Amino acid sequence: MSAHDSTLLRPRLLGRATVNVVVAISVLYTVLPGLWLVLAASKDRDALFSSDLLSLGDFSLAQNVRDLFAMDGGLYSRWYVNSLLYAVLGAALGALISVACGYAFDKYRFRHKEKMFGLVLAAVMVPQTVLALPLYLMASEAGVVNTFWAVFIPVLFNPFGVYLGRIFSQGYVPDEVLEAARIDGAGELVAYFRVALRMLGPGLVTVFLFQLTAIWNNFFLPMVMLSNQDLYPVSLGLYQWNSSASVSPEYYSVVITGSLFAVVPLILAFVLLQRFWRAGLTAGAVK
Repeated sequence: MSAHDSTLLRPRLLGRATVNVVVAISVLYTVLPGLWLVLAASKDRDALFSSDLLSLGDFSLAQNVRDLFAMDGGLYSRWYVNSLLYAVLGAALGALISVACGYAFDKYRFRHKEKMFGLVLAAVMVPQTVLALPLYLMASEAGVVNTFWAVFIPVLFNPFGVYLGRIFSQGYVPDEVLEAARIDGAGELVAYFRVALRMLGPGLVTVFLFQLTAIWNNFFLPMVMLSNQDLYPVSLGLYQWNSSASVSPEYYSVVITGSLFAVVPLILAFVLLQRFWRAGLTAGAVK
């Protein structure tokens, strides 16, 4: 190798080393909090506030789990079921609604379509916390404050999901296929449910995962809408326990163990559905 070639190769190697360092730091930043959560959930309260967190002794995960599901009469189990209902059912229905709206924006012509879609894009930029008070006032007028529906109904409508639904429709559903279905005598609903929706499967899963994550981590809306502890999701329930931990230290261990259990559904969802999710993210590139 000549001196000129080695001179050219050196910046390339330095650039690759820099990229590797940045990636390693990013991985550590992502993994270390999760690792700390796993280790902290396996320790008793004394080890939790000492320097023995990384040691292999004082393994108390089983006892912490028993304390978690026994605390306050097993309230955590109720919160967990509530979160599954809000998130899984809400994400499934919300994904269906978002994909259907995106499909309509893509395949149909109607007055002021692009202006309405512009409003959808503008709504994507609005923080959800800004909408909490108007939603509370609307729920109060409807008489559903402090009920399951006060939290469940607002999460069904997601502007970002509508945007993704239109992108997926453009990438997955050719107009020629729909025209062929119409020529064969299929109506619009039949063409959508029997033809288009099957093609939109990966996109539907992608929107579902985004919706699931957003609803599962939703905190401010339930805090505004709910006062009955039996209706709390996990996020709000753990926040309440954590607020009580300064007075009752026994809550610290159950909050950490509960936080560990709270991330399990999201991990399972991404592991089981990642194949469809990856396919959905490439929809625009395919077109």
